[in-house]
Amino acid sequence: MPHVITQSCCSDGSCVYACPVNCIHPSPDEPGFATTEMLYIDPEACVDCGACVSACPVGAIAPASRLTPEQLPFIELNAGFYPPRPPGQKLPPTSKLAPVIPAPQVRSGRSPLTVAIVGSGPAAMYAADELLTQPDVRVNVFEKLPTPYGLVRAGVAPDHPSTKRVTALFDRITRRKGFTFFLNVEVGEHLSHSDLLAHHHAVLYAVGAPNDRRLDIDGMGLPGTDTATELVGWFNGHPDFTDLPVHLDQERVVVIGNGNVALDVARILTADPDELARTDIADHALARLRNSRVREVVIAARRGPADSAFTLPELIGLTAKAEVVLDPDDHELVQRDLAALGTGPEDRLTRAKLDVLSKLGSSDSPLTRPRIRLAYRLTPARIVGADRADGIEFTVTGTDGSRRIDAGMVLTSIGYRGRAVRDLPFDDDAGVVPNDGGRVSGARSAYVAGWIKRGPTGFIGTNKSCAQQTVQQLVADYNDGVLADPVDRPGALAKLVAARRPAAIDLAGWRAIDAAEIARGDGIRPRNKFTDVPSMLAAAAAAPKPSVRQRILAGLRR
Repeated sequence: MPHVITQSCCSDGSCVYACPVNCIHPSPDEPGFATTEMLYIDPEACVDCGACVSACPVGAIAPASRLTPEQLPFIELNAGFYPPRPPGQKLPPTSKLAPVIPAPQVRSGRSPLTVAIVGSGPAAMYAADELLTQPDVRVNVFEKLPTPYGLVRAGVAPDHPSTKRVTALFDRITRRKGFTFFLNVEVGEHLSHSDLLAHHHAVLYAVGAPNDRRLDIDGMGLPGTDTATELVGWFNGHPDFTDLPVHLDQERVVVIGNGNVALDVARILTADPDELARTDIADHALARLRNSRVREVVIAARRGPADSAFTLPELIGLTAKAEVVLDPDDHELVQRDLAALGTGPEDRLTRAKLDVLSKLGSSDSPLTRPRIRLAYRLTPARIVGADRADGIEFTVTGTDGSRRIDAGMVLTSIGYRGRAVRDLPFDDDAGVVPNDGGRVSGARSAYVAGWIKRGPTGFIGTNKSCAQQTVQQLVADYNDGVLADPVDRPGALAKLVAARRPAAIDLAGWRAIDAAEIARGDGIRPRNKFTDVPSMLAAAAAAPKPSVRQRILAGLRR
């Protein structure tokens, strides 16, 4: 069933940009966007991916199958915005809207197209979905962790459960004919690019941008200095960050950078632990947060309010859940930026952000509960402290002035960066694998999708169109005979993985981990995650073993 918009929206357009098939209108570049009372989803074009749900800041979008009786008229209202057309036609013949890109057509006559996908986050799963729309295609997904789905599992804040609903779509993709998981297998460690090419026509890397951009100032590296993304991994139960030393024994934390991740961290650090206890936050993080002494998180940005990096939906969501304040001087900056704005469509979102900021309270007010303070025009100069961080000194951007903020922990949140992939070229300046629309430059039968392809930009849903473009290139190369057929027999891959990585986990193992985590939630939490690899492996080992008949059928399907 398609998704439906069920109320007047904030008109920030985030759902439009998140939609991978351009089915939400009017968009910001179309007539009527500025004056429309709401936006409308085209039921003929909607692919039910749910990307718009996570992008909507006011909870206005839901699947048609989940509407209340009072909301049912919105089904007709959404559909009525679009002109009548023949069944199956996604856009009217005279439409000036961007067309929906058709799925690539794999030409038969050769051996089944077999693709290895390295990584299991959104870009990887969307690429698998796009490939498996075709008959007689095989997709093997390799993930170095025992659990799949990348940043959806380990990077989305625990109090954003709607964003994580996209994993239901990913679970459906894993049930498609031709899909196989090889979890707890690291390409570059247990298998090489050439190993994969012996068993596949092509290898598609969707490994994200796992590194943080580092702040090069004196004092970084002292105890009490970390990155926001490490902290996100810590409270999400990522096994690499379970033992992260998190300093919550002083009243203030400073986050450098004001993107969405910075807002997520600030919100979690100031949230009521009893509310977090109903999420999938890691047990170790919840225990530490219950004993936290943090009363204020300062989010410091180099530039002014008009240049805020966070999105409007995240700002609206933050102000709905937390006490957010500005210094009096920053309130003046907001008013100055508002006065300087033009009236063009490019200024619309900026004005909407500034309007929200202008209504925030003042930091002069008494501190009655943990709060978040947005601070502007502060350029980091050095971390203050001897044995550990005690605070940070800033210069006031564009002036000779300076300012010190005392804090027990300083976190940087200034972006992600791709990591070089073994056997592939790498653009160190851009932090991506050089490519032309997803086709890797100078590497045989290699493709990229997601952040390692385009850099760390966009929503979760952005990865669908990104993966689609890459798959178009891959299928075209296959159809043109550019991709060599695998030299090894299909069954040989499983034997190779078993020999190189006996602890590899298959789809049944992941389902066992998933079921065990949900059961550990005891109906109170969505799940209680395993946060170390041995526990994950033990849960996976409890998966029922396939019968001889099931193994034979699986071999035939491969």
